[in-house]
Amino acid sequence: MTFEDLDPRTPVLVGVGQSSERIGEPGYRRLSPVELAADAAREALADTGADPVRVAAAVDTVAGVRQFEISAPGVPAPLGRSTNYPRSVANRVGANPGRAILEVAGGQAPQHLVNELAATIAAGDSQVALVFGSEAISTVRHLAGAEDRPDFSETVEGDLEDRGYGLEGLVSRFLAAHGLAGAPSQYALFDNARRARLGQTRQEYAAGMGALFAPFTRVAAANPHAAAPIGRDAGELVTPTDGNRLIAEPYTRYLVAREKVNQGAAVLLMSVAAARRLGVPEEKWVFLHGHADLRERDLLDRADLGRGPASVMAVEHALDLAGIGVEDLHAIDLYSCFPIAVFNICDGLGLAADDPRGLTVTGGLPFFGGAGNNYSTHAIAEIVQRLRARPGSYGLVGANGGMLSKYSAGVYSTTPAGWRQDRSAALQAEIDAWPAVPQTAQAEGWGTIETYTVRHRRDGTRVGIVIGRLEADGRRFLARTADGDEGTLALLGDAEPVGRRVHVRSFDVGNRVSTDDARLGELMTGGDSTEDVTASRAGAGLGGAAAERT
Repeated sequence: MTFEDLDPRTPVLVGVGQSSERIGEPGYRRLSPVELAADAAREALADTGADPVRVAAAVDTVAGVRQFEISAPGVPAPLGRSTNYPRSVANRVGANPGRAILEVAGGQAPQHLVNELAATIAAGDSQVALVFGSEAISTVRHLAGAEDRPDFSETVEGDLEDRGYGLEGLVSRFLAAHGLAGAPSQYALFDNARRARLGQTRQEYAAGMGALFAPFTRVAAANPHAAAPIGRDAGELVTPTDGNRLIAEPYTRYLVAREKVNQGAAVLLMSVAAARRLGVPEEKWVFLHGHADLRERDLLDRADLGRGPASVMAVEHALDLAGIGVEDLHAIDLYSCFPIAVFNICDGLGLAADDPRGLTVTGGLPFFGGAGNNYSTHAIAEIVQRLRARPGSYGLVGANGGMLSKYSAGVYSTTPAGWRQDRSAALQAEIDAWPAVPQTAQAEGWGTIETYTVRHRRDGTRVGIVIGRLEADGRRFLARTADGDEGTLALLGDAEPVGRRVHVRSFDVGNRVSTDDARLGELMTGGDSTEDVTASRAGAGLGGAAAERT
């Protein structure tokens, strides 16, 4: 297909932009999330090569990715926030769109919005759409207690299509009551299940995680927008130290998405007709050749806790739609909140963890920065620039949300291509029909461990979390250790806990698992007053936000 053959409604990406700042470095301006996003949006408008004022005036749709502090109910905003984030940003860049969207939480949001708005443009219901997101978590935490702290509050009028938090099926009081109040402990369950399936020792698996992420650090070290531009070797990433403490086994701090960032990114889409009318040169055009949006079964329903087949299906479908294979990709960025998110796609596609093309174009979430839900907007911006520098090549962005739950994929190229409708709805119906694993909320009796983790709290205490199967009927259960149960923690720290026999009992605070049922009764006599019980009684709250930040 040539440029002349394109349907005027064909969607194209024509502008990308990024912004960032680091505390203590020259030029630090204490920017709010709105200001960071506006800086990135201005860069995207200028990146079109057309008159940015005229392009901004043509924007009919803006879509904002939710910040951390508006991703769940009850999350504080110490420096204040906008009442209408998308329109706050639009106002600053001279846009007056008829439609403003605030997307649901989740790391899939940027790629999903590109997929959705590209389809909207192809249908003729939009001409120019601006997608953006930002986080100033580093600044907010740094200045929250300062006497001269800035006020990021603003009230903005105008319609807003607020799609809600989108946390259904991802967070619950039941999960929180059993120690699963945040992302690291949940993802650790997946990585430990994968390790056991592969038959690797803890040391072998740790070495593999370090080898996976060491190249990411080198990409981050060369990226001016990275929050932690420091190259590290594989051993340094996985060796616990005072500065690299254990978070949730097998994760040290360096393997976990970095949330303390000040970053913004934006992507501008428009129809071919609008691009021609506004004078955007064709060498700026990048086409979405393939795309997909799929959702995994809920955590406890999954047949294999060491895999995420729906995520793999999303990438496969996007590649199929583009008519290429993984071997045809020039640039790749796989969402990397935790190792399993990358390993899962590599396993499913037959992609080597040490593929010479690299698996990130930014440096990845632990090193570039896990910019709230907005990380993949930065990935799209980087992919677009790389493809423009090598016309005709292909790039892949894989964006993950929830607990390895929601996946959006996009395949890009400068090669002209008409709009291609995906089959995500049909594939999702297939996924939804997969049988759920039988389970019980109140578990009693002997069982075997399917997967596990040990959370290391900042105060030095630990809590073990187990998913297992009851011997009596094979039902799956979720449980955690009682406070002070060092014997069970020792089992979970042993060479291979998976497949080991444990006893589980149900109490009013939830299921508790132990190697010694008599000892468990003693420990629970006085009740359980841990942070997890408090979280369960308060609802999802911050735990939901923490999970969605991946």
